[in-house]
Amino acid sequence: MKPVRTLLISTYDLGRQPFGLASPAAWLRRAGVEVECVDTSRDPLNARQIAAADLVAFYLPMHTATRLAAPLIARVRASNPAATIVAYGLYAPLNAAWLRDRGVTHVLGPEGEGDLLALATGELPTPNSQLPSSESGIPRLKLIQPDRSSLPGLSRYAALQMPDGTRRVVGNTEATRGCKHLCRHCPIVPVYRGTFRAVPVDVVMDDVRAQVAMGARHISFGDPDFFNGPTHARRVLERFTRECPDVTCDVTIKIEHLLKHSDLLPLLRDSGCLFVTSAVESVDDDVLAKLRKGHTRDDFIRAVERCREAGITLSPTFVPFTPWTTLEGYVDLLDQVAALDMIESVAPIQLAIRLLVTAESALLELQDIRELVQPFDGGSLTWPWHHADPRLDALQQQVMSLVSGGQQAPRDETFARIVAVARAAAGLSHPEVGAEPRRPRHLGRTPPYLTEAWYCCAEPTFADAPARTPGPLDYV
Repeated sequence: MKPVRTLLISTYDLGRQPFGLASPAAWLRRAGVEVECVDTSRDPLNARQIAAADLVAFYLPMHTATRLAAPLIARVRASNPAATIVAYGLYAPLNAAWLRDRGVTHVLGPEGEGDLLALATGELPTPNSQLPSSESGIPRLKLIQPDRSSLPGLSRYAALQMPDGTRRVVGNTEATRGCKHLCRHCPIVPVYRGTFRAVPVDVVMDDVRAQVAMGARHISFGDPDFFNGPTHARRVLERFTRECPDVTCDVTIKIEHLLKHSDLLPLLRDSGCLFVTSAVESVDDDVLAKLRKGHTRDDFIRAVERCREAGITLSPTFVPFTPWTTLEGYVDLLDQVAALDMIESVAPIQLAIRLLVTAESALLELQDIRELVQPFDGGSLTWPWHHADPRLDALQQQVMSLVSGGQQAPRDETFARIVAVARAAAGLSHPEVGAEPRRPRHLGRTPPYLTEAWYCCAEPTFADAPARTPGPLDYV
């Protein structure tokens, strides 16, 4: 059978050139399949592209991408009813029934390259439209170098903002897939169930070198936890340091692993790592236990100290608005950020994030969550919830308004405004300047950061907000 013409579509991937198009494109082209890639966050999908395709595959790595795909799926189905429509990526199996109701024929998981190839060459894929019940349900693929040749240029995506005002072109890659952790709010958990896959070092470095040749001067490693495989991480860092000495990088690492593998932090620093993103989520130990984060407030503080000792900036992310958040607890989070001299290291949007309860979320294991959520909403792809104390929902909206309206304001000014509204909501007076001793500042200015912020398992506003074209304040 002649290979079918395939159209791969990404609707949004957090401002990054989509790895989820580049990887399957390489598999398909190697087999002689005609492939066209469209990133609708950068270029419109046109009628010619739809009409020419026999197979249309939507890459759904996150919540926003899935919602944005809905009208495009309907458009493809109406314009080219003969086309086979496929959905793949992390959020595809989580929303399999919803996708099938909209005309998607095959629902694949995040390890979907092999099944996409089977479909494009006239074979039937191994069924994996249901969430795997064990590790055996996740394919083990022999990964190859992604093909980025037909994607929009790297300069059209998020950049690295440096403290001196300059910007660097950013590339991205993955050294691992999946995650060994079982955080309840994480969408990776229902799919990978505590497992991860290492991408061969040669494949990682081939992808890095290709992007450097395209102009990248910074590489963002998109692994959920770069230290899931510490030996593998060491090998990647050693090769990266040796082969790309003038290129910087950033990684995401769990607090638990920053402490457990702190011996790797000097190597991370010497590799040109400018900052480490870590999903701290909360400084309330009860909330951290509910989320099954595997660390405590004290662990977070120790991780900050370990990173500073190694000369690395820790950029924490938070989910400060949860069903268990109190007004006093939110103020305590702000106080802790200030006490650690981390105001400049925290993107203001991180102080406005609201917990997202998605399809198949492990949060539904908790009785208080099951009793709180409203029926599943297909429009938002969430189990909507409202806080028992309406003052928390009102405060979240206030903080989001401050963050959205002050995108160009210095971080310390936005932080001060958030502190003021939070303390007012809690009925607390604003502390007088100089009333409390300050620790010596570790950061004199905002450290390097990506121009589109990183979010995990969260939403910045209410779950029933309509899907829209994503911007710099969007969420996964």
